[in-house]
Amino acid sequence: MSDNLIMNGNELLKRLRKIAKQRRLHLQFVRERGKGSHGTLYLGDRYTVMKDRKKEIGPGLLRKMLADLGLDKSDID
Repeated sequence: MSDNLIMNGNELLKRLRKIAKQRRLHLQFVRERGKGSHGTLYLGDRYTVMKDRKKEIGPGLLRKMLADLGLDKSDID
């Protein structure tokens, strides 16, 4: 994955579902645990805040979200 990769929330969720299945982790997006269009995304015992799943996630925010979930950008390649 290059540093300038931009994806939306739905694309990220799709890749995280694959990781969760491979690692046998629970993945859940809880819309009620956020403000406005944001929600909380849980992967195993870790979580991060995700904005509207239809909007793009920039590279900096993506790195931060992956760090929150204990993942690296190479995990979602």
